[in-house]
Amino acid sequence: MEKEPITLFGLEKLKKELIFLKEKKRPEIVSAIAEARSHGDLKENAEYHAAKEQQSYNEGRIEEINDTIARANVIDVTKLSNDGKIIFGATVSLKNLDNDENVTYKIVGKDEADLKDGLIYFKSPIGKGLIGKNKSDLLEIKTPSGIKNFEVMDVQYI
Repeated sequence: MEKEPITLFGLEKLKKELIFLKEKKRPEIVSAIAEARSHGDLKENAEYHAAKEQQSYNEGRIEEINDTIARANVIDVTKLSNDGKIIFGATVSLKNLDNDENVTYKIVGKDEADLKDGLIYFKSPIGKGLIGKNKSDLLEIKTPSGIKNFEVMDVQYI
């Protein structure tokens, strides 16, 4: 059973999703199944099959979240001393040397990753390219869309 690194924020987010799925979504689906059943023949009842599919997805996600929480290795970088090294949970300010844009990423676990919010998975190409580097380093990272060049401007443990 491999431990899954996760930030404190990510763990709280997963717990909230789990509560939502169990306490709100599950009863809604059960109700939808009961409603569809009342319409008679189940063989050609699209509502029933859709509700059962939704139930299957919901229960699978609940199981997945429970597994992740059980294997969670919570990393709180705010309790670590910042020596300028990029680690899991660090917030990194970068200058894209190809287009002169500044970007900020927080390196997080699988369930937290959301690029539009600047949260990148530590096993993604950019995440892997950043881990272990230091402030002021120049990086060349191979991504699916080509090679990207960055300069590490700042590393924060927030």
